[in-house]
Amino acid sequence: MSPTPPRRGAGRPGAAGRPSQPRRRPPQRPAQPPVDVHVPDGVRLQKVLAEAGYGSRRKAEELIANGHVSVDGQIVVELGVRVDPTKNVIHVDGMRVLLDTDKITVAVNKPAGVLSAMSDEQGRPTLADLVRNREERLFHVGRLDVDSEGLILLTNDGELGNRLAHPKYEVPKTYLATVGGGEVYPRIVKQLLEGVALEDGPARMDKVKIVQVLGNLTMVEVVLHEGRNRIVRRMFEAVDRPVERLVRTRIGPIALGDQRPGTNRVLSKTEVGSLMAAVDL
Repeated sequence: MSPTPPRRGAGRPGAAGRPSQPRRRPPQRPAQPPVDVHVPDGVRLQKVLAEAGYGSRRKAEELIANGHVSVDGQIVVELGVRVDPTKNVIHVDGMRVLLDTDKITVAVNKPAGVLSAMSDEQGRPTLADLVRNREERLFHVGRLDVDSEGLILLTNDGELGNRLAHPKYEVPKTYLATVGGGEVYPRIVKQLLEGVALEDGPARMDKVKIVQVLGNLTMVEVVLHEGRNRIVRRMFEAVDRPVERLVRTRIGPIALGDQRPGTNRVLSKTEVGSLMAAVDL
């Protein structure tokens, strides 16, 4: 009976005839020590959560004990932790807890003919006319051209507004465009998705969906994260399908829904929290 052959690779010499050495593992980075977020003279974390709308203190204690709550990026499970609501950043399941009740964000359904501005020297209608019922000093996040309609956000939260407008965070925006010039063929959809050349550089859409064909008009839902001036209109013009009507229906997680033109509504804490999560706040 022939001897059992050696296992593959067993006893093989290494370089220059030396026995092979066991492979060294890369050094492991030491685990980061937990951050002490406890503020001795602060407010109990469960009280802060309860006052922010996360149910009773008992419910808040359950959220903490089950690991759903973080303070300044540190998961907290101890019920005795106190925090400073004016300084600490608190999340529940990754969603920012809104502690500053003076900050609001408002969704406006802008009609056509209204300027995306808070004032106009020529006396034309502006967004300020649509939020006259609000006492807060609001500014708009991004713009819609005067002929376009739909969702636009106003806020007095500078950090949130700046991040939503910054191209770094690529917050997607959804539009419903009614275009003329004939059918929107698959080759046109492909061209919009792959990119078209504009005078200020190439642009492409993230999603294009044909919703309805109405004779010579086609209703198209598009999603893109760019915010250049009249970007949707210019892209359709580049493929010979001029926009007859344009309505923005969504910004990130916030949908226009059945909100009537010319009206405004204050976003809920959950909605603002979802916006903050979208821009890493």
